[in-house]
Order: sequence, then structure tokens, then C-alpha cells
Amino acid sequence: MLIVSVNVALPREIEWREKRVLTSIFKVPVERRVVVRKHNVDGDRQADLTVHGGPDKAVYGYPSEHYVFWQAELPDADFTWGAFGENLTTRGLDDRELAIGDVVRAGDSLLMVTQPRIPCYKLAARFNRIDMVRRFTDARRPGFYFSVIEEGEVGAGDAVEIVDRAADRMSVRELFDLYFAETREVAMLRRALALRGLAEAWRAEIAAMVSKMEGHGA
Repeated sequence: MLIVSVNVALPREIEWREKRVLTSIFKVPVERRVVVRKHNVDGDRQADLTVHGGPDKAVYGYPSEHYVFWQAELPDADFTWGAFGENLTTRGLDDRELAIGDVVRAGDSLLMVTQPRIPCYKLAARFNRIDMVRRFTDARRPGFYFSVIEEGEVGAGDAVEIVDRAADRMSVRELFDLYFAETREVAMLRRALALRGLAEAWRAEIAAMVSKMEGHGA
């Protein structure tokens, strides 16, 4: 397992559907080594901290293997590394197997998996496709956010190793599927609530789902 590419961007203003939008989704690969810090990667900055960034979403990883799928789906799109707004393009990490709470050594940094990526309109703007949010959701290839346990340098070609697997396992894709499920079981939601490392925003939202369902006798 390794880091294929490290990608960064600073906020820039674009026009999307007749509105001016500030976004950092247009990430580009960097040749140098950069430091992963508690809230972001050096040279990278989130545009809207109300929905992006913070300690639970400091680093976004996306498997290079998913690019094969997307190249077949969208043959005319630009698929340079970082196309999905990821900081780390990885090889060998699979969101079907990587679980919430797993701890990963990436280069000199130590990271914990916190949540899947939920797409927003900025992904549609990146690909200039109104249907991109739906396509991303339907594809069930969300990638994974990390919190930073230990800051450290990363660079393309660095090894990635899972050094501590969470005992209670729910894969990133399982949690993604649970979020988008038409019907949800309280038991599954409670299982998600018990996961170590789960992003606090997710924990609050899932707790609200449980409370609402139990309040209705579910």
C-alpha cells in the first residue's frame, strides 16, 4: 500500500450555475514532501470550514483504483490525480474494507479513519456535470476522511500501513450505505454510534436519527 500522489489547493472563486462559488476542490499534485497537520495539509486550505475541514476531516484520501471505474463512466473527463478533491491518492486502501477507527501510518504521519465523503455541489462544479453528485452517490466509492493522530511528512511513493484495526468494524462503504439507505435499523445506527474515531458531526446526526426513530416507537 502506498501514496500515489499528494494533492493540494488554495481556495479559488469559480462560477457555477450563475453563482460565484469559493472552493478548494481543484487540487493538483505536488512533487515535494509536505507536512500533514491537525487540520489540513501544508499548501492546502478548505474554503468553507462550516462543512469542510476541522480535526475530523483534516485529510481526504481516495483510492487510485476507483479512477479506473470513473474513466469508464466519464471517458471525456479530466482525471489527473486529485480530481475528486483528495489530498492523498492511495493504492491498496479499499473503502469496502477500511473501517471507521482504523489507524493508518502514511509516510511519517499517523491517521485515523473517521467517515466517508458525502458529495456536495462542488464536486459537480469540478466536473462541470449537474449529475455528478448523484453519480458519485450511486457509485458507492466514497473515499475516506482522516483525523491526524501524529503530524508528519508525506510524499508520493511513501508506504501506507494499517497499524491498528478497530475492534468493532464497520467499513467506510457500509457507513456510507447506511447514511443513504431508504430505511435504517436502529440496531445498525447504534452500532455506528459505538465506533471509535467516528467524526463528531456524524455521531451527532446518527444520535438524532436514533432518538427520532425511538421516539416514534421504531
